[in-house]
Amino acid sequence: MGDAWRASYVIGGMTCSSCVGKVTDTLNHHDWITKVDVNLVSGSATVEFQGKAHLDEIAEIIKGLGYTATLSDLESRAPAEQRSSKRSVMIQVDGMHCAHCPQRILDALDVYSGRLGVTEPPSKTQHRLTVNYLPDAPNFTIRHIIQTIADVDKSFTVSIYHPPSLEERSQAMHRRHQWQIARRLALSVLVAIPTFIIGIVYMSLVSKDNPGRKYLEEPMWAGQVSRIEWALFFMATPVYFFAADLFHRRMITELRALWRPGSKTPILRRFYRFGSMDMLMSLGTSIAYFSSIAILAIDATQPRDGHKASSDGTFFDSVVFLTMFLMIGRLLEAYSKAKAGDAVGLLGKLRPKEAILVEQDGEDSTNSRAVPADQLEFGDVVRVANGASPPYDGTVVDGESQFDESSLTGESRPVTKSIGDDVFSGTINQASPVSVRITGLSGDSMLDQIIGAVREGQIRRAPIERTADLITGVFVPIITLIAILDWIIWLALGLSGRLPASWMNGNPGGWEFWSLQFAISVFVVACPCGIGLAAPTALFVGGGLAAQNGILVKGGGEAFQEASQLDCIVFDKTGTITEGGEPAITDHEIANSEVVDNVWGAVLDLEQNSSHPIAKAMVSFANSQQPPALKATTVDEIPGKGMKGSFFPQGQNGPALEVIIGNEALMKDHNVVITPTNDEMLTTWKRQAKSVVLVGTRIRPTTRPTEHVPWKLSLMLAVADPIRPEAKDTLQALRNRGVAVWMLSGDNPMTAHAVGEMVGIPPDNIIAGVLPEQKAEKVQYLQKTLQKSSRSSWFRRGKKPHSSRAIVAMVGDGINDSPALTVADVGIAIGSGSDIAISSAEFVLVSSGLTSLLTLIDLSRLVFRRIKFNFGWALVYNCVAVPVAAGVFYPIVSNGTHVRLDPIWASLAMALSSVSVICSSLLMRTRLPLVGFRARK
Repeated sequence: MGDAWRASYVIGGMTCSSCVGKVTDTLNHHDWITKVDVNLVSGSATVEFQGKAHLDEIAEIIKGLGYTATLSDLESRAPAEQRSSKRSVMIQVDGMHCAHCPQRILDALDVYSGRLGVTEPPSKTQHRLTVNYLPDAPNFTIRHIIQTIADVDKSFTVSIYHPPSLEERSQAMHRRHQWQIARRLALSVLVAIPTFIIGIVYMSLVSKDNPGRKYLEEPMWAGQVSRIEWALFFMATPVYFFAADLFHRRMITELRALWRPGSKTPILRRFYRFGSMDMLMSLGTSIAYFSSIAILAIDATQPRDGHKASSDGTFFDSVVFLTMFLMIGRLLEAYSKAKAGDAVGLLGKLRPKEAILVEQDGEDSTNSRAVPADQLEFGDVVRVANGASPPYDGTVVDGESQFDESSLTGESRPVTKSIGDDVFSGTINQASPVSVRITGLSGDSMLDQIIGAVREGQIRRAPIERTADLITGVFVPIITLIAILDWIIWLALGLSGRLPASWMNGNPGGWEFWSLQFAISVFVVACPCGIGLAAPTALFVGGGLAAQNGILVKGGGEAFQEASQLDCIVFDKTGTITEGGEPAITDHEIANSEVVDNVWGAVLDLEQNSSHPIAKAMVSFANSQQPPALKATTVDEIPGKGMKGSFFPQGQNGPALEVIIGNEALMKDHNVVITPTNDEMLTTWKRQAKSVVLVGTRIRPTTRPTEHVPWKLSLMLAVADPIRPEAKDTLQALRNRGVAVWMLSGDNPMTAHAVGEMVGIPPDNIIAGVLPEQKAEKVQYLQKTLQKSSRSSWFRRGKKPHSSRAIVAMVGDGINDSPALTVADVGIAIGSGSDIAISSAEFVLVSSGLTSLLTLIDLSRLVFRRIKFNFGWALVYNCVAVPVAAGVFYPIVSNGTHVRLDPIWASLAMALSSVSVICSSLLMRTRLPLVGFRARK
């Protein structure tokens, strides 16, 4: 694990999901690669591998397939404790003017010898250096380093260098791709205008007696080749070689990569899984162009006899219009992809570029100055004015204000922040200025975590995309086979005399060239892009919408797919249905007054070592009793039950005080007797939905064996944990959406049922008294026994095989919930929960409010309805368009015209097909009824 790495690449040249499958399969053939995620919309790939020495090899493998590959990011997958605490920064020094400047910079930095190391020194050609140092604000910061370099020469301009992010590189690639297409489209449009006038207007719309038409139809230079054929030839040639070359180059690269020596693709597989959308486009335009040249050659051998009646035999005009429509479609597609994948970029713009640094100037005075946000250090104090955003996460040290956190949590109401409260980068101060001490730099803030989760979620693919991969993997070979068979069938029918001679319309190439029009149309009209883009574009837009509403989609497409088909949601009680943050001791009873002061001291010491929410209330209440200070000699935590400790109030030579704190199960395990009066009091508390905490003690004399000393009940405490105000309405809304609601709790059954009654969960749907390790077992039990809904039967292939069982989600916030979050089909963590719970979940509710669950389910269902629509539309389009293009309906005559799809209109239909799929996904960003998304509460 120490040499495990994750590299992110921007890949250029991918046009459809066939390309994604090709890159993924090829990389997965290598044993040292552990995981590959390739995304078509962003044009990126994330590769996890063993051994940094293989880094360059990954790029070479991708380039060998015919694509460009640029390394965007590289990070170690080593555990956090193995990483250095030093900060590494790249510094850009502009204005170096001589060969001695790099050495002068290094000499100046020698003043920090022992505190700073230069890992990548500058040079005459490389005006950049990388330094490692341990910050100590305000005494030693990156600002001191930058100022030291700037003082070397007044001509130096020093700044921190930030390598382009994955999104910035992806957007740059999209811009280059759009520019490439735009240039070719401009050439196509310029040529298409005279082609339309000559080839369409004069030959179809102008009378045959028109002098201009007669002039164009007259043979010129060679045989029966007319002026119009020469004109179309000269116009189509630059379009074919300089506009459609994009398709030809990629097709040649694909074939070369497929058949190159050393290729690991099995020989047989090369015949049934090959090609991409570029190959279909190249084949369509190539057949049209070269068959037209062949017809031109045939015409040139014919004797000249005046003017020709028609020039319908060539496809030169088709080459021009095919290329133009294909380029229009590609340009719109490239633009739409960039729009669909800009969620991360928009989040990144929330962080300000500049901050107001507050520095101590003497004992009682301070001064403020503006500094670039990237020059701040951990521990710096910044001033956040009204309307401004904190540059990084921090804690308020002076002032009180209200912050708009809707950009991170989706919560529209301002949140009051006072001294000691945390504020987050990306939120907006809406009232008085406050001073904030920085507690997290770039990469550690909540905004960075949100960006990372959105980025990771967008890369992870949904199971439904594997179905699209299977289809597009064999799409090109099938279409190629259909086109060839279509040409052969029409040719055979024509040569056998079964077709009327009038259908050929005097084509000089005979049936051989007449039948090519159908094959060309099949090549051009077929569109795997729509199938391949159906899911990724919808998931990209869905991930962005989720982030805007305070939901992090860590599980990506698979999590969206599972969430759209939920049958049941299981809630933890403490901290999920209840607020969990500040429970309070409402009642207490001393059952045994013997050494009660020491018992309070023992309770205080033991509970200070616990992270359970109730422990805070216990510590606060025990402190109020002003007990003597005790220190446990042994502490044992009993999972799901409580804690046990030993104390020596009178010194090591005195009797030992043993204390157990926990639930009734713990008392029962130690044979603690609860009198009927005490039991009645406990029952009263439980009916009030209060949790009970019991304290048992025994004094162990040094002269008596431990097993002969009985345990006694000393204290009983009632803990009230307020129900979340939105819990009851949210749970009812879930039931209205057809989702069953259950509750799991480690608390006693009576308290759990009382809480369930308050929020509307029936007793049969409550499982209480569950130990942490049993929560996962109960979730698995519900997965096996609950009835699945009819909604969850479409394309059910996820991380766990569940074709015939219910899909169950788990909502929790604590460390003890993490096993259940992991085994659930959908793990949902409350944003205020533990790091372990969040890392085990597929979704994180940043706002910690349960109403976000409704947004999550509604959005998931909308996303997958849109995926199904996109997928269905793309399939229906191909199933209808290909037969029409193949000439299945050609024998039908309507208004004197055969029903057919000319290659020109076939290219337009293909372009509109893929663009319509992307636009369908982008419509989710709107609030239009039926097609857009509105977060309903």
